[in-house]
Amino acid sequence: MNHSGSRASLAKDFERFKRELPRDFPAHVRDAYRINLAARYLGRRIPHPVGKGSGQLSLNAGQLETDAEAGLAFAVLKTVIAQDAAGAQSMAAWAIHETKMKVERRGAGWTVTWKGRGWDRSFEDYLVLVRVGRDLTRANRLLTVPSVKYHLPRLDEPFRDDEYAFTTRALAQAWGEPPLLLEKDFSPTLAGDRLADEKQQILRWLREVPQRIRAHGDVRIAMKLMNARFDDDFQREMMEAASNADGLVVFNRLFDSKQGVAYGGPELSDRNLRVLDGPPAHPPIRPSLSGTGNIHSGRMIVEYARRGCSSVQLHTFFQLPLEAYPATDGSRTQRALHALIFDPRDGLIATLLHLAETGVLERRDGELHFLDLLPDAHRPR
Repeated sequence: MNHSGSRASLAKDFERFKRELPRDFPAHVRDAYRINLAARYLGRRIPHPVGKGSGQLSLNAGQLETDAEAGLAFAVLKTVIAQDAAGAQSMAAWAIHETKMKVERRGAGWTVTWKGRGWDRSFEDYLVLVRVGRDLTRANRLLTVPSVKYHLPRLDEPFRDDEYAFTTRALAQAWGEPPLLLEKDFSPTLAGDRLADEKQQILRWLREVPQRIRAHGDVRIAMKLMNARFDDDFQREMMEAASNADGLVVFNRLFDSKQGVAYGGPELSDRNLRVLDGPPAHPPIRPSLSGTGNIHSGRMIVEYARRGCSSVQLHTFFQLPLEAYPATDGSRTQRALHALIFDPRDGLIATLLHLAETGVLERRDGELHFLDLLPDAHRPR
């Protein structure tokens, strides 16, 4: 199919799928447009790059089932607070009940604000949710990943390894077949806490946490990095310090110290992309990257991919008022995917076709490949 034919077909699909998005839309995209949307998260191949970040939208089985039916690539569970065998939690201040989320405009984009932090129910309840996610993962319906906030000590304090041991082993046991994919959450509220006042303290966490988790199980670890209250160079220094993780989620939301809330929107993506544009202090083969922050279009997905992100995580875009989506039916997850993939101007298909037309992206074996956007796409693995 030529470019004009592809554009006409895309316009028709955009209108047709407003009523119902096919669950296996990646197969349709491959057949109709010769575009392979396959992506990666923590070394796992996924059918397309769009996943759901940890938060209020992934804390019960019903939400996961809805996402699986919609064809979402992966979902990161709400962050649980680590504990020891007796149930003690050094980071218990983060297990705060959430207030109602408020979706609002911020500049030219959207943001969601709420008070509250991590999982506030029992650890046993969280393990039940992990088993639900395990079953969806094994059925190849939805890759599901637990998220944990482990103890973070001050510079002169030791790590509480009993919390690392109990929590990691319990999650690994609930998951069963190794490896366990896991996110370590450095939440945006941490950026506003006194704990994150010292650079060397933050860098110590990033260097030491992965090995302390791995000591207690066969785990692939993605470190979800916060936007610290320092400059862009320190963000890159954080990435380098965390280079012994298997993956990095770059970067969590900005923190408004006056209002005491985290926020997203254009300011967040501007900073994240600017940091990712800069060269690392030492360019090693770094962990795989998953991008997050103000992802509201396929065009923005491509911006993150061209800076090394083999997948993306969204949260706000799954919560917009229904009238903000072009689709007329389906869950918010379906409506969001419809806009991200099929929008004729800013969707992922349209953006990849434009890159092909301008010679930026070339077909291999007759197909365009999403993963070919990555700077290291053709480096041997």
